[in-house]
Formats: sequence, structure tokens, C-alpha cells
Amino acid sequence: MANSVPPRDRTDQPWRSEGAPPSAPPRRRPPGGWIGLAASAAALFLVAYGILSYFAGGGEQTISYTEFGKQVEAGNVTRIYAKGDTIEGELRAGQPIPDGEGDYTTFRTQRPEFAEDDLWQQLSRKGVTVTAEPVVVQRSLPANLLLSLAPIAILVLLWVVLARRLGPRLGGGPLGRKAPPRPVELEPHRRTTFADVAGIDEVQGELDDVVDFLKNPDVYRAMGARMPGGVLLAGPPGTGKTLLARAVAGEAGVPFFSASASEFIEMIVGVGASRVRELFAEARKVAPAIVFIDEIDTIGRVRGGGATVGGHDEREQTLNQILTEMDGFTGSEGVVVIAATNRADVLDPALTRPGRFDRIVHVSPPDRAGREAILRIHTRDIPLASGVDLAQVARTTPGMTGAELANLANEAALLAVKRRQGRVTQRDLSDALEKVQLGAERALVMPEGERRRTAYHESGHALLGMLQPGADPVRKVTIVPRGRALGVTLSTPDADKYAYTEEYLRGRVIGALGGMAAEHVVFGIVTTGSENDLEQVTRLVRGMVGRWGMSERVGRFTAVPGDGQEPYGLAAAPATLDAVDHEMRRIAEECYESACRQLRDNRDRLDALAEALLAAETLDEEEAYRAAGIPRLKKEANGH
Repeated sequence: MANSVPPRDRTDQPWRSEGAPPSAPPRRRPPGGWIGLAASAAALFLVAYGILSYFAGGGEQTISYTEFGKQVEAGNVTRIYAKGDTIEGELRAGQPIPDGEGDYTTFRTQRPEFAEDDLWQQLSRKGVTVTAEPVVVQRSLPANLLLSLAPIAILVLLWVVLARRLGPRLGGGPLGRKAPPRPVELEPHRRTTFADVAGIDEVQGELDDVVDFLKNPDVYRAMGARMPGGVLLAGPPGTGKTLLARAVAGEAGVPFFSASASEFIEMIVGVGASRVRELFAEARKVAPAIVFIDEIDTIGRVRGGGATVGGHDEREQTLNQILTEMDGFTGSEGVVVIAATNRADVLDPALTRPGRFDRIVHVSPPDRAGREAILRIHTRDIPLASGVDLAQVARTTPGMTGAELANLANEAALLAVKRRQGRVTQRDLSDALEKVQLGAERALVMPEGERRRTAYHESGHALLGMLQPGADPVRKVTIVPRGRALGVTLSTPDADKYAYTEEYLRGRVIGALGGMAAEHVVFGIVTTGSENDLEQVTRLVRGMVGRWGMSERVGRFTAVPGDGQEPYGLAAAPATLDAVDHEMRRIAEECYESACRQLRDNRDRLDALAEALLAAETLDEEEAYRAAGIPRLKKEANGH
């Protein structure tokens, strides 16, 4: 039976593990932590009370008004302070008058309201100084203790709170210690294996070597072979990189430690490096094992690009510690490091050199057969109706990743529950696909004029998609508001495409400009509804001119970086960038003129398609082609 450590609270440690052998439970802190703290505070209070009592003396004496009069008459009072009927004062050095009320040097008394004596004249005659400030400002011992110890108590309280909150992030509690993990038993059927992975068979083949090494390390040692120090899984988000790493551990039956790179980084410099050391130390204890670090580009970017404080940047220290730990791995240790990223282009070269992540495996979105296999995996626990065709769903989802397909299957199941069905039907899958691709419907009532403009806008997109040679077939057209859009035209290819011709890209630009062109041809206006269309056009023409060498004037080289990429050594000269700008404008204008011309030449088809949309609001593929009077089979013969 495989064993596992359950996911831990991030305040304890930043990684999760499964498949690790059981270990002794951690020692529990003896109860009474707060009681001990309270006892310490009480002892401190008593000590301070004794010290202040020793130095405070007797304090001021409260005497009667009669006694006060005798002291004034005897000339013993040197000065007083009066506030209302309260009088405080101080005696001269020497003995008080006989038959007094005790031995004191400072006093306090209360003048009766009915007293009609000439106190001021008597004080003046005896030379007593009357001031506007209290003669002696003294407080009671509890008040003195409160004022003296309050700042200390506040500091102690703040220290306790900060220690409890930041202690785990600094490697444990106030003393920097952390309890060891507490593994629990995990059933074998909960471990992920290659049976849970589909659509990326070529990547799975790359990782079979790792599985075999972990299962049979002696065979490799006898041959003198060394396992790669690390395996880097690079690919777009949602393609199954984390799932692959878990499947490798499940197939090999070894412990699996996983962490996100961002969880190692804290404000305190050195914490991330400490956590890395502890993670790899735990992995070595149960080797053979797999350490998986997700989103490693968070800490693995090229060093030296940002400002540091005294040369000790937390991110760089964490990266340096990972490099050091990987250098310490040998074939006999049996620890394999797997990392995942969708930005392999920004990683530090020290990470990808031989001896560290020396095997880079690219994980791409699945093809049609892979999508069908992924859908079958994610619908294993979903009751499907007899007429469900997953192959058809796979054909209409080009470019979707495994995570997106899993979401599609879940959305279909949710729709079936809402409709109170016992099984998921093809209609549920189709509606779920619309929701995923087009967005959720909005209950928005549009004015008739704006609704008509939207119908012509979407009809312009759809009609040009039908007319352009090599364009993707139109799958659905709707003027029902979805997400942020007032209408949507969905076009997807019949088969997966991996390289694009200039003709195809120009066709996509023309189709994207079809909505704006239709508004201009029919209404003579341009609205803000083309914002997203223009963003797509800008990305396409920038790639054509600056990245893919489709402009004679700019030439056959990369002049601008791709979306989200750092320029590094690819920054072009100002004259080249001016040429890129000029060519982008030229291509966009040519495509816009072509879109307007084709719509004018096919105005009857544009009107028919718009009227059909206004009547039905949503047209599927067959209905759209029929409304436009364009046979679908003829387009397939032309290259669709």
C-alpha cells in the first residue's frame, strides 16, 4: 500500500508530499503556553512593584485642615499649591510641631467650604510660597507600575503576536523550529499514473526513462549511465505538466514532493533558501523520490536584471540554493527534480545547462486524437447518453488544452444537473462548448437599431469567413450578448494546423475586419464594437511583419519580440521599427479595403444573413451557410 503525506497548511511549510513512508509523529508542545506567559508577566510585575515600593518612600500625607493651620502658624510650611479646595504643600526641613498627625514632609488637605479664615493673609505673613504648579506630583504605586510597565507589556504582546504569525514563515516558531511532517496512509488507487494521462504520448515516452531509472537504478549504475539531473516540462498553461510529474511518481511508486516556486519567497532574505534546503533534505531521506517545482520561472529568471539590496536578493538566493542542491545530486542519490514552466525563454542559463535541467520536454496542446482520449478520461465518472459522440466534440475543439477539456466535461455535467437529466447528452456538451468558447449569455435588452447593427457586424465576420479561400469554417453566429461581446462569430478549422501561410493569415485579418467593414458599408459609421477585432488584427499583422518575415520591405528577420517575451538582443533599430509600423498599416488597410469590396459585391448575401440572424438570433454552421447561399461542400473542395 502506498503511503502519503496529506497537503499541509502553508503556514507550516510550502510543499506537499505523497507516497512518503510513515514517520514518528512530532513532539507536541506541552500545554500551558499561555499560562507560562501569564506567570512570567505576574513575576515581572511583582519584582517591579517591590523595586518601586523600595524607592517610592511613604508618599504624601493626608492631614486635617486643623493640622494644616497649626503647621502654617508654626511657620513649618514652605510652599503650597491650591486647586479649588484641595491644598498640597511641603514642610520646611526640621521637626514638625508637637502633637502633630505624624512625621511627614509633604502633605495634602481639603479646605472646608464653610471656612471663613484669612488664609491668604496668614500665608503671606508667614512667607509661604504659593505656586501655580503642584508642589509634588506623585501617583499611587499601582498607577506608577501601570505607566512604567505598559510600554514593556505592549512590546512583549507585539513580539508574541509577530512570533506566532511570522514564526512559521521564518522556519518555525519563535525559536525557528518546525514540526516534522506527519504522513498518513494513502490508498494505491489515489496515486496518479500514466493511465490518467492522454493526448501527449510523445512526452510520456520521454518520461518513461525516468520511471525506469527510479524502478531499476541498479541496472543503470551497472552500465555507468547517469540519470538527467532534472527534467524541465515547458508548455502553455493547462497542458498537463503537473499531472505528468505526478504520473511519473505514481508509475515508479516513489514519494512525490511538490511545491510552487512562489511559495519559497518571503520578505525576509534567506527564508526561501532555507526552505529549499529543507525540501531537498526531506527528499533525500526517502530516496528514490521526485521533487516537483511548479512555475519555476518565478524564481528562475535570468539573474542580474533587477535591483538588489546589498547584493542579497531573496529571489536570487533561492535560485542559487536550488542550483547548489541540484549540483549535489548524483546517480546514486535517486532523487529526480522535475520542474514546470510556461516561460522557458526567460529561465537563467545556469538552470538549463547539462547537469541540472539538462532534459527539456515540450508539452503542447493535444491533437484531435489526443483530445478525444482526454475527453474519455474526464468523462469516465460522468454518465453519458447513448448518442454522445466525443469524436465530434474533439473535432470542434482545436487548440484546447487538457485543463480546458476537463472544464468542458464538468460544465456539461453541471448543465445536465440543472436540466434534471440522468445522463449527459450531446446537446449538453454542445451548450457547454458554447459557454466555454463564447462566454455565458447575458440578459441584455438592446435597442432595435443597435441590435440591427450587431447583426450586420457579425454577418460581416461570418460572410467573409465563408468567402475567403482557406479560411476556417464558420461554426456558429449569434447576436445574443455573451461575456463582454454583443455578438460572437465562431470559426474553427476542420483539422489541427501547426504552420500558417501568408494567405491564411491575410484571410484571418480580412475576416476580423469584416464587422467594421459591414458597419461602414451598410450604415456608413464605425462603432466601438470593433475593439477586440482590432486587437486581433494588430497581433496578426505585427507577427506577419516583425516576426515571420512576410514583408519584403522589413526583411527576413525578427524585428519585434513575441507577446509576453523580453526583447533581450532582439531590439531593432528605429528605422526598422518605422518600417514595421508602415508595413503593418499597409497590410491592415489593404485587408480592410478587400473586406469592404467583397461585402459590396455580396451585399445580397450580407442582407440575407443579417435578416436570418435578426429572426433566429443564433445560427449554427448549416443554418449560416444556407442563409448566406454558400454551399459548405464547395468550401471544403477549395481547401477547407
